Amino acid sequence: MDSIAFFCSLITVCAIMSIISVFLQYKHLLMVLINLEVLLLALFILTLMHSWSSFESHACLILITMGVCEASLGLATLVTLIRTHGNDYVHSMSVHKC
Repeated sequence: MDSIAFFCSLITVCAIMSIISVFLQYKHLLMVLINLEVLLLALFILTLMHSWSSFESHACLILITMGVCEASLGLATLVTLIRTHGNDYVHSMSVHKC
């Protein structure tokens, strides 16, 4: 039982570090997307471990579906940004430049 608590705390630290990394490395869109995927993976693992004891996997299915949608929209935004501006800097997506 102690290993499960250690694993949960390790995943929680991973999620917190991902959130901190989003705020610290916000210049490149690719880094933001990778950090969001790590955060989603950590939340998925925590939800899976929580639902494992109650035998309900609906929350895990919804979470992973939202993660796939977020990843596809992020990739489409990244490709569009690189095609139009030539780089993946977040400050290139200003509304004032349109």
